[in-house]
Amino acid sequence: MKDYHINVFYSAEDECYVADIPDLQYCSAFGDSPEEALAEVRKAMSLWIDSAKEEGKPVPPPRYRPAIYQSV
Repeated sequence: MKDYHINVFYSAEDECYVADIPDLQYCSAFGDSPEEALAEVRKAMSLWIDSAKEEGKPVPPPRYRPAIYQSV
């Protein structure tokens, strides 16, 4: 699998952890812990890529990289 960036964060509104992959539109998953959300989004990523290939749609290359801030 390609090296896609994955965001994991807690959603107070949904009362769970959310993991998403910015490079793959609408590819996200939920979990009761960060680890569970990460495991679920990895499954979703695999299915997303397989579905795109089956439908003859392009699979975007990994591009998103978050900004890294350093305190001075």
